[in-house]
Amino acid sequence: MAQTQEVRGSPKLSSCDAYFETIQSRKKLPQSLQETLTDAFARIPVSSFPEVPGGKVIEILADTSVCEAVKILSECNILSAPVKNPDAGANSDWRDRYLGIIDYSAIILWVLETAELAAVTLSASTATAAGVGAGAVGALGALVLGVTGPAAVGAAVAGGVAADNRMGKDAPEAASVLGEDFYKTILHEEPFKSTTVRSILQSYRWAPFVPVATDSSMLSVLLLLSKYRLRNVPIIEPGKPEIKNFITQSAVVQGLEGCKGRDWFDLIAARPISDLGLPFMSSDEVISIQSNDLILEAFKRMRDNQIGGLPVVEGPKRMIVGNVSIRDIRHLLLKPELFSDFRKLTAMDFMKTIVSTTQETGKVVLPITCKLDSTVGSVVHSLASKSVHRIHVITGENEVVGVITLRDVISCFVSKPPYHFDDYIGFSVKEMLNQ
Repeated sequence: MAQTQEVRGSPKLSSCDAYFETIQSRKKLPQSLQETLTDAFARIPVSSFPEVPGGKVIEILADTSVCEAVKILSECNILSAPVKNPDAGANSDWRDRYLGIIDYSAIILWVLETAELAAVTLSASTATAAGVGAGAVGALGALVLGVTGPAAVGAAVAGGVAADNRMGKDAPEAASVLGEDFYKTILHEEPFKSTTVRSILQSYRWAPFVPVATDSSMLSVLLLLSKYRLRNVPIIEPGKPEIKNFITQSAVVQGLEGCKGRDWFDLIAARPISDLGLPFMSSDEVISIQSNDLILEAFKRMRDNQIGGLPVVEGPKRMIVGNVSIRDIRHLLLKPELFSDFRKLTAMDFMKTIVSTTQETGKVVLPITCKLDSTVGSVVHSLASKSVHRIHVITGENEVVGVITLRDVISCFVSKPPYHFDDYIGFSVKEMLNQ
């Protein structure tokens, strides 16, 4: 009983409750319709949900290098993957077999926190040219060459570089003048070359590994993806340790799009987004980046606010001109030749550079947007057909006044009934809150 009270009183659960209660209070759906939907989701077994493309969940071994993990995620066009423990025995259960989930969020955080130290390491032999004190670089360089993982690197940055005002000021300059050599160090030199997924998984993850059984209901999955803020839910068959399926927020919205023609969906889809309280995030809560701000600042804002993307805007009224998502970090890691002076690269230049590799030079792909009077169905269609994770709500003058995420859309269709307690999900919520 004491453990239950501790879990339910945790700040994380309180935050989830506050979000979900706010959403539910804003809905203007008939109570009977919401109850019908909830009961339907509770009767649908997880095993009936379509399998991932190819029928096999992409997994990444824990001893895979971070660089190789980026390549796997990019080539498979996925944002995250379960991390498998290569040391686990054949008869191990899922707790021993899987260590967590790796995604671009974790990789961005690792790259940002190792960047300053990498720059100083590179400049150790040319400290004068880089404008960094040779004595300080020598000591820091020795520290870098001795560490075996980013946990020590992060500690060094926080405790060493940040404490030394001059070093903190000069490190970005060193990184800027070094250009492509910075990436060669991150990807090909020690200790960065040997940094594994295992070593960054615990320190830099955003979401825990919370699987559910194949005989669980889709209601449990939807609540995990909406109320409890998970981006994906691994599915494991009882008695077997392997992951059988992997349900993401995006896959659920794709599934909703496929429900066109059904009375319950069409009834909700025809309503304006305001009837479901959308957008849940107000204008002053939207986190954005000005087009002339540095692209690294955009990624830092995503990291600090734990969001997957943000609009690129111009002017005091924040007229939207583009969008940067967390997946875009792959361009910095996999195409370093495009960004030789990456520390001076603005968000607009970054977008133009990416587009120039596949489309007409100088053009920027417009972000996916909707208006305040758009219907729920049109928003679901845009998210599903464009395979994006958020849609920006704008006025007639292209001013950003809100954002609708996959999580928000899922929350519109699901509610937590009185009979569905945290214990109903089993270990999932408690384990999530304890990580």
